[in-house]
Amino acid sequence: MKKDYSSIFAILFFLLTLGFIYFSMMPQWTSDDEGPLAEFSTKRAFAQVEAIAKQPHYVGSENHDQVALYLQKELSKLGLQTSIQEGYTLTDWGNLVKSKNIMAKIKGTNNSKVLLLLSHYDSAPHSYSYGASDAGSGVATILEGVRSFLYDKKQHKNDIIILFTDAEELGLNGAALFVTQHHWAKEIGLALNFEARGSSGPSYMLMETNKGNAALVKEFAAAKTTYPVSNSLMYSIYKMLPNDTDLTVFREKGDIQGYNFAFIDGHYNYHTAQDDSNHLAKNTLAHQGSYLMPLLSYFSNADLNATQASEDYIYFTGPYTFINYPFSWVVPMVIIATLLFLMLIFIGIAKRILSFEEIMRGFIPFLGSLISAGLITFLGWKLLLILYPQYNDLLNGFTYNGHAYIAAFVFLAMAISFAFYQRFSAKKIKMNHYIAPLFIWLLINAYLAISLQGAGFLIIPVYFGLLAFTVFIVTQKTNKTLNLLLSIPALIIIAPFIQMFPIGLGLKVLFGSAMLTVLTFGLLLPTFGSFIKKGWWSFAFLLASIGFFAKAHYESGYEKGKAKSNSLLYVYDAESKAANWVTYDKNLDSWTKQYLGENPKSPIIHNETPLFSKYNSEFTFAAEAPKKDIPQPTIHFLKDSIAGNQRYLKIRISPNRKVNRYDIFANEKMSINNFTANGVKHLEQQGLQLKRNGKKILSYYVVHNEPLDMEFSIAKTAVFDMQLLESSFDLMRNPLFNISQRASWMMPTPFVLTDAVVIKKRIKPSPVVIDHTLVNPTVKDSLAVTKDSLKKP
Repeated sequence: MKKDYSSIFAILFFLLTLGFIYFSMMPQWTSDDEGPLAEFSTKRAFAQVEAIAKQPHYVGSENHDQVALYLQKELSKLGLQTSIQEGYTLTDWGNLVKSKNIMAKIKGTNNSKVLLLLSHYDSAPHSYSYGASDAGSGVATILEGVRSFLYDKKQHKNDIIILFTDAEELGLNGAALFVTQHHWAKEIGLALNFEARGSSGPSYMLMETNKGNAALVKEFAAAKTTYPVSNSLMYSIYKMLPNDTDLTVFREKGDIQGYNFAFIDGHYNYHTAQDDSNHLAKNTLAHQGSYLMPLLSYFSNADLNATQASEDYIYFTGPYTFINYPFSWVVPMVIIATLLFLMLIFIGIAKRILSFEEIMRGFIPFLGSLISAGLITFLGWKLLLILYPQYNDLLNGFTYNGHAYIAAFVFLAMAISFAFYQRFSAKKIKMNHYIAPLFIWLLINAYLAISLQGAGFLIIPVYFGLLAFTVFIVTQKTNKTLNLLLSIPALIIIAPFIQMFPIGLGLKVLFGSAMLTVLTFGLLLPTFGSFIKKGWWSFAFLLASIGFFAKAHYESGYEKGKAKSNSLLYVYDAESKAANWVTYDKNLDSWTKQYLGENPKSPIIHNETPLFSKYNSEFTFAAEAPKKDIPQPTIHFLKDSIAGNQRYLKIRISPNRKVNRYDIFANEKMSINNFTANGVKHLEQQGLQLKRNGKKILSYYVVHNEPLDMEFSIAKTAVFDMQLLESSFDLMRNPLFNISQRASWMMPTPFVLTDAVVIKKRIKPSPVVIDHTLVNPTVKDSLAVTKDSLKKP
């Protein structure tokens, strides 16, 4: 008997196709040479990252001032006159800070609207992030891109603004300052924002628009970027979720639309001390440059008034391609596919090559594998969190061995699918069984056409599946080669989501990847169904799954470069005169146990005034700490008077040590009106009453130890009840403490306040003090008449 190797060939074909898909998403190699001066050089851009990310440079640190000065010098080297904008903003995150934006303008020959190149230069606070990826990579991309653009000396019509915003990590404050208070903002027609939420992988394009995306889609397609990676499903989901990039502020406050470019792989390095140049992938930086250069060339000459539209477009990318069509096509495409599907079934039954009994029997293996894979993966991940409790230490939800787990559960889903079809179908599946996955996919697309039209492109692989089904109905035969070719769209369109979802949303959604694997398996059933030895293939994929589980286990520990996060704060309560160590950690380690001991107590009292954190983290453990003589802040009441039914107050809080942050809380029953802080109102404030969520009034990130002035009124009958937390980010180097350094495999926990010395104190009314100080202007803008000096290098 002649042996059939078609199944091995098919698997190799799928693996090679998937390899090409992932290979073509981004540049794979970068040159060690600087390359021609008229071209974007990854090596030169990476040198900029290394200069920016030498040290953590969060707002309020000395290194932050050094980076700001460095950027001004780099822009000056390009022949551009640099401008500085400084001022306070209180954003909807409740964060008050004095931002310092750095900007320059390149004049065009016949400006329609201005093109904005945007990124932020501050690094994340608390966790000692070096800010190499987030967003030193964005700043470096713009610096190198503008350098090569100017060197090429091409004429361009539109003015170009280079803007490096400040305090993005605190609450998008620099962007808010620019959009609401700078006259240049009114000139902008389009923004290109370069960001990061990881340290490697492809950079995804996301659009920001208040209306339709049709014009932006068409213009992006016309720019012809080499490695586009994006789709309208991401666009639709992005519009539904609360967003937190600078470009969001431009869209909401200035009706300025544009494109975000951000990479998300290596998410475990995001906002951590591992966000350094050693962890930034150079080909990822090259991918950012591959976006900037064609877009800069195109939009610097395009009519930026033509980027507005009311209609939305579907779009998705394949290898080196960007495909788009109107949202209005989505519903008709689903209807046509459904009618074609029903017609083929009718013809097949009429020709007696399909039977109702076999069609129904086909739902058993497909739904069985779909439900089983999803349930086993969901419960499997829950079990892994119990077996490996250290995974809970990573707040972002993606572990260092996360890619191994993705592979393990995907291969397990494949093994389950082959096992079900081995048990509940013939050796060579009749096309009767293909009706079940086609039907489920049509149901999914019908739902998406109504509720999430951005995912409308998922109907395209179904059409190719229907084409394979049509060939069978017409010829009563299946063509293995044709079926392989018709499987390519499913691999191109669906397969990247299997990896992207858990990377972007965390391993808690691994069950979604497993179910998507089974759904893709269903579309490829004309090929997989022809495998004679399905049980053998089930066993092979099970072995592969076990292999990746073993790899994940081997990589489950911590080491330098893949560090365990931990947190420690010293909190002194000035009222009770009690001091405590507190932590956010769920699993104490040898370092935290030095201070919290083996049997720490409950931190309930410390969670009464919860500090802001991205994932709403609360303190987990506390222990008594030695009392230290820490200078407490001075609280002066500069105004305390009654007029009518209102009590008018002005309070100044001045630090008596180097501090970084004030958190102000008030009893929720105390209604606060006409609130200003350091001379500015809340950007979202409407009406007299300050709207707040819970006790928090604001978090003030201190720059140069400037005091906090709050002015407001309350009802004269209200009980005054306010409290402050004063924090300095110096626990590790404060001479009053002798804190041991972390082991090389440890790092500060991101997204929370840590490594801080905190004083908790009530704000008590006191006799009014006359204020003799001069009020600092809210905004300082060095933009007199900014001239453009386009001296070519």
